[in-house]
Amino acid sequence: MEQKRQETKGMVHIVGAGSGAADLITVRGMHFLEQADVVIYAGSLVNPALLDYCKAECRIFNSAEMTLEEVLACIEEACANGETVVRLHTGDPSLYGAIQEQMDVLKQKGISFDITPGVSSFSGAAAAVQREFTLPGISQSLILTRMEGRTPVPERESLKKMAEHGCSMALFLSAGMTEAVQEALLAGAYTEDTPVAVVYKATWPEQKILRCHLGNFAEEVKKAGITKTAQILVGDFLEAAQTDAAHTTYERSKLYDPGFTTEFRQGTDQQ
Repeated sequence: MEQKRQETKGMVHIVGAGSGAADLITVRGMHFLEQADVVIYAGSLVNPALLDYCKAECRIFNSAEMTLEEVLACIEEACANGETVVRLHTGDPSLYGAIQEQMDVLKQKGISFDITPGVSSFSGAAAAVQREFTLPGISQSLILTRMEGRTPVPERESLKKMAEHGCSMALFLSAGMTEAVQEALLAGAYTEDTPVAVVYKATWPEQKILRCHLGNFAEEVKKAGITKTAQILVGDFLEAAQTDAAHTTYERSKLYDPGFTTEFRQGTDQQ
């Protein structure tokens, strides 16, 4: 009879570090860092200021210099010793975090883990430019995607196909391929006048914001010298105004419209 797998003693917390600023990690994530015996963090992306939350005796490893096998070996050893591990990922770990391949192995090995969500860079970028992705009459959908690079995307999810929707868009991992991004977006529902905002290191102290239009997007990003660690936001939501002849106008929200009846408030529409 197959012997029942023995559960390890330690615990792994997969934590979203947030979009950059050290105080944009969740309270739960901060507490896990304070309690951790071992922290494995994405050194190429996570703000190192977050490591200040760790206790002095915490052992810290930079996963940018490690393979998946090395990361998992480190976790397994720590958990076998009954230690608490924090696997610190940038933004929200469920987006381009490569956590599924880690979780599947942890399950196979009987290592307990949980996930703490984080503030994604697309949220941080929207906050930086002070715009709302979903505006009535403009766009009620947001596409989160990336340009195909060294890592492919399914053909049905190519940026050109995604661009056919013409809704609000946030692009990850694409700042180094601006000419290809511009070509793909223009092949869809966007035009040369479509507003674009490029947010370099959203919410970090060194944050930079570049505003332009799709027609000169690649040229302007090249001039700015931005090649990585940037969110590309695309869509009319970036410039729409409620009353402005110079821009596309959005509709007022029904939720707070005095004429609109809700479960909690009788509007002047008398419905």
